[in-house]
Amino acid sequence: MSFFPKIRLRKEVEDYLRNVYLNTELVATLGAEEAEKKFVRLQNHLSHPPSFTTIRVNTRRTSVENAKQLLSEEIHKQFPGVVIPIHQHPQLNDLLLIPAIGPRRALKRHPVQVIVGAQCGSAVLRGAHVYSAGIQSASKWMKAGDKVSVYSDIEGQCKRGATEFEGTKVFIGNGISELSRAEIFCSASPIKGKGIRMTEPVYLSPSFDNILPGYIFLQNLPSAVVSHVLNPQPGERVLDMCAAPGGKTTHIATLMDDQGEVIAMDKIANKVEKIKQNVAVLMLDSVQAYCYNSTKAVTHDTSDSGQGTAPPFPPESFDRVLLDAPCSGMGQRPNMACALSLRELTSYPPLQRKLFSAAVSLLKPGGTLVYSTCTITLSENEEQVAWALKTFPCLQLQAQEPHIGGEGMAGAGLSPDQLQLLQRFDPSLAALCDSDINDGTCEDKEPTLLANTDTIGFFIAKFIKNS
Repeated sequence: MSFFPKIRLRKEVEDYLRNVYLNTELVATLGAEEAEKKFVRLQNHLSHPPSFTTIRVNTRRTSVENAKQLLSEEIHKQFPGVVIPIHQHPQLNDLLLIPAIGPRRALKRHPVQVIVGAQCGSAVLRGAHVYSAGIQSASKWMKAGDKVSVYSDIEGQCKRGATEFEGTKVFIGNGISELSRAEIFCSASPIKGKGIRMTEPVYLSPSFDNILPGYIFLQNLPSAVVSHVLNPQPGERVLDMCAAPGGKTTHIATLMDDQGEVIAMDKIANKVEKIKQNVAVLMLDSVQAYCYNSTKAVTHDTSDSGQGTAPPFPPESFDRVLLDAPCSGMGQRPNMACALSLRELTSYPPLQRKLFSAAVSLLKPGGTLVYSTCTITLSENEEQVAWALKTFPCLQLQAQEPHIGGEGMAGAGLSPDQLQLLQRFDPSLAALCDSDINDGTCEDKEPTLLANTDTIGFFIAKFIKNS
């Protein structure tokens, strides 16, 4: 049984997603009962974090073995006496896998309570401490040094500064208060920084705040798979169209041995600054980041003074293009409550198609285009592939390497052969595991197999552009 309640969705959104998982093609393949079970498993698993934290090693600066040793020392400092193994992924040699121990059901609850927002709560479940900005409520007698129990307000109903909260809340662990209630809420200049140091989180997972900067990068496993599927080569010119915060951008540059040119674009200025910060920390020279709307990234005016060195670019400017498209984000984990309306959920495909059209135009003949999302809907994934193949006869689906996720989901009219070329990471396939302090993870599961299936929801399609 799931430790946390299933993800809370608006009824219209839940009905929409149920129809996705109970579509005619899928029911014909699995049967109605199994399709319904698949949807229920999805709802339960989305509220839990993946079983592993994935760390990408910056192989430009250190070896995987050295990073593994340094991480082991850091974890020992955080959790003395607790053995948390670190695994190297056998197919993705630059990735390390660290199991998240939990959910731990037997933790004692303390009378002093702290309520945090849903976003903060999700971060805690993946190893973060609680910062003062994320605290919504605290018991009126809370002082620095108190043992506190932390709860997540998954419906966003707690008023900031409240002394108690009787609404829907989910226990996410215990910690030590580093600030008093007065310092958080009542000071003329509220103190920023760490508010609660988590000592007994429901999911025991290391904090990576400012840990080994430049050596490692925290990245969900499917997000790291994307760059390997793109397979950039030294000396090539590669475009990352929606690049913030730069995880895939920096991975692409690293896989190219920092030789060539990686153009990263995002239309929001502060997000572009984050890309630049990550590029600088990882010490990469081949990346150029621009604040630009990628839907307008193609120009047919070759007299531009930039001559293709900055956006907009002439057609057929890039050897490879990554379109990690803006999406509804319904694959993100942990996610105990989603406030999206159906209108918001279904608003992404038109934008995705505009971006896709620009990507095809910017790609050289013979070049590779990878399309990815972190969502689970058909309309943003398989239906976009079907639309692209119909709209752009020059595109051909390609096999992916590595292919460690499942195949595409039936329901968009794609053939079985086409579905096998797609890669879908489906949280409904995960095996939720109960652990206690002395357990590493599901004991009867091989770690890599578990890590490959118990991920965020994600989708990848790879195309080649024919002449």
